[in-house]
Amino acid sequence: MKRAIVVVIDSMGCGAMPDAEEFNDLPTCNTLAHVAHANHGLNVPNLEKMGFGNIIDIEGVKKTDNYTAQYGILKEISKGKCTTTGHWEMMGLVLDNPFKVYTKSGFPKEIIDEFVKRTGCGGVLGNKAASGTAILDELHEEHEKTKKPIVYTSADSVFQIAMNIDVVPLETLYEYCRIARELLNEVTNVSRVIARPYQIVDGKPKRVSKYRRDYSVVPFKKTLCDEVKESGGYVYGIGKIEDIFVGSGITHAIHTGSNTEGLKLTLEAVQTKLPKAELKVSDCAETPNKYFIFTNLVDTDMLYGHRNDAIGYAKAIEEIDTYIDKIQEAMTEDDLLVISADHGCDPTVPGTDHTREQIPLLIWSKNIKPENLGTRVGFNYIAERVRDWLFN
Repeated sequence: MKRAIVVVIDSMGCGAMPDAEEFNDLPTCNTLAHVAHANHGLNVPNLEKMGFGNIIDIEGVKKTDNYTAQYGILKEISKGKCTTTGHWEMMGLVLDNPFKVYTKSGFPKEIIDEFVKRTGCGGVLGNKAASGTAILDELHEEHEKTKKPIVYTSADSVFQIAMNIDVVPLETLYEYCRIARELLNEVTNVSRVIARPYQIVDGKPKRVSKYRRDYSVVPFKKTLCDEVKESGGYVYGIGKIEDIFVGSGITHAIHTGSNTEGLKLTLEAVQTKLPKAELKVSDCAETPNKYFIFTNLVDTDMLYGHRNDAIGYAKAIEEIDTYIDKIQEAMTEDDLLVISADHGCDPTVPGTDHTREQIPLLIWSKNIKPENLGTRVGFNYIAERVRDWLFN
């Protein structure tokens, strides 16, 4: 049986896109290179063997003539620098019109008023572009007194809602997000509503990653995921993949609380020990004819990129590297491994937002010829390669 494994190291961009300044990003932004430099080099022997150091100059990662993978760089076609835009293009869906952002003054009064009316929440706190950790530090005490949700956005197209789940039930937060998603679908083109649950730990607010949920806009066209499912295959989404595609084309899904959990689940899936999924759709094939394992590893972005923690980011990449050889050993000659990213989030530049960057690409199988792929236009090159592998 043919299988493809796509692992997305969230936000691990490798250099500014030519139009980066149109997105208010520095032309020098380079998440991967700057993270490696801040850590005085990356220790990633398995990625290095594949040709990781040949893609760009990465401190601590050697260039090699004996690389084992196909490697290259992908430039984005869609106008955006967010998770949804990147993942959708990866699966063949290129955005003609960018998602709407509200960085200048938050969401318009009419949207907030309607949100308050529909939820009955009594009002919101914040409603501005802000760092997720900074706004919790600023407003958590008022939220805990009033129980009003903290609403904020960023340079991405997101409507984020933060609530203390020891004060307000987690299901209430999710319900508010569902209401916001429905409202935004009616009035504007916002990519994601994100539930940001937190608790007080040692006197400070701390987000609870495993309960985060993303309520994305539904893909307006079929993606490679749909093609695999409709052809009788299984699409196993690990991490926030189900949320990004709103379940479209995903037959099995499980959310994760950390990169470690996501890596372990991916390894188990490759070892054909598919873990019990939180989601299994009723109309998928009883016996699959192909497998597509699709993993998002979000810690690099959520815990380190957005928090300007270049050292933590580097350590996360190094942890990912320790699973690469195990995944490869578990693969058969009918398996294809793709490792890439979805955008940038350079923790060394001013601000805490995503950065408009190209992405690195590694493709490995036991029976494909190592090759320098050069620079390709379109993240959808990944969809083309996976489709060709699974369907031919």
